[in-house]
Amino acid sequence: MLHKIETKIVKIEEILELLQDIGKDCKNKFLTDKIYQGALLHYLYLIADSCISLAEIVGKYKNIPTGESYYQSIDLLGEYKIIPADFAYDFAKIASFRNFLAHHYEKIDYVTVCENSLEKLDDVKLYLEYIKKNLEI
Repeated sequence: MLHKIETKIVKIEEILELLQDIGKDCKNKFLTDKIYQGALLHYLYLIADSCISLAEIVGKYKNIPTGESYYQSIDLLGEYKIIPADFAYDFAKIASFRNFLAHHYEKIDYVTVCENSLEKLDDVKLYLEYIKKNLEI
């Protein structure tokens, strides 16, 4: 199971690199390039979904009860001290973002995506570091 966790972390890190590359000049590209819009939203969805999946895999590995929601899957990592509890509580909002991208994409404010979502990538990096440290990866 540890190999599965390591593989998921590598995939998330690959998506992070892609997002950092395509995130440059986001506002101008996002408003004018439909293919760019689709790629950016797709990778944001993948990273959010993968972070949730990682929480579920880590939870199973550490014998943590299964969360009743995506949000709770991440929040439980904080309760069980895999990641800091206050960070887990805030980071779990990525589950709501994932659901928004999956179900309400027609309501997306592209400027907000460029200004806020790409800034949150550092939180994803921190999330991975906490997990790596706890699992000694």
